[in-house]
Amino acid sequence: MEEFSDLLDAGSSASPRLFENPLLDKLSRIHHLVPPLVYLPLVLGLLVVSLRTMSWPTVLLATAAGYVAWTLVEYLGHRFLFHLDLPGPWGKRIHFLIHGVHHHHPGDPLRLVMPVLLSAPIMAAALLTLRLISDSTLNLALWAGFILGYVGYDMVHYHVHHGKHRTWMGKVLRRRHMLHHFRDSTSFFGVSAPWWDRVFRTEPPAPRLWAKEPPH
Repeated sequence: MEEFSDLLDAGSSASPRLFENPLLDKLSRIHHLVPPLVYLPLVLGLLVVSLRTMSWPTVLLATAAGYVAWTLVEYLGHRFLFHLDLPGPWGKRIHFLIHGVHHHHPGDPLRLVMPVLLSAPIMAAALLTLRLISDSTLNLALWAGFILGYVGYDMVHYHVHHGKHRTWMGKVLRRRHMLHHFRDSTSFFGVSAPWWDRVFRTEPPAPRLWAKEPPH
């Protein structure tokens, strides 16, 4: 995987200005530890409240279901929203703000996790969706799992770009994501959940996946 290192370091780690407004531009950058610091206390509180009214196996299963729901949202959002080809200058601008900037500057350490201003509405929409489906107390554990999935995704995304990959899984996830960046942006949409690429057939054949030549 060393063939990707130079590509990540060759100017791609710059952090370009996105907005003329200095406050808005500052809010578009975020340290990678902010999501766990913001959301993990909320997850803990949700699980504590859930365990007061439900058994721990029920809470565990609901949390796992919420996590799986996040992984599907992650895959579908990355594939269909982040890579949506919008027409016209405004469309290109919107695409660049949503995801294009990350493909142009994949090594930018301050734009590898979602700003809270972007992630908070997604988490709120997930809760609203759960409430529209049912008002069951299971919603708290389901929501906790969804949020945990999001935090895990952000941490994996940061790690595949800037972490040290000593485990087999870490190397696989990095390899897949770098291939998405530098060889084929129409595949490998599952950053933390690679199994959805297999389910939806957006994973190239194995020989292409593990080819050692540098991307072009």
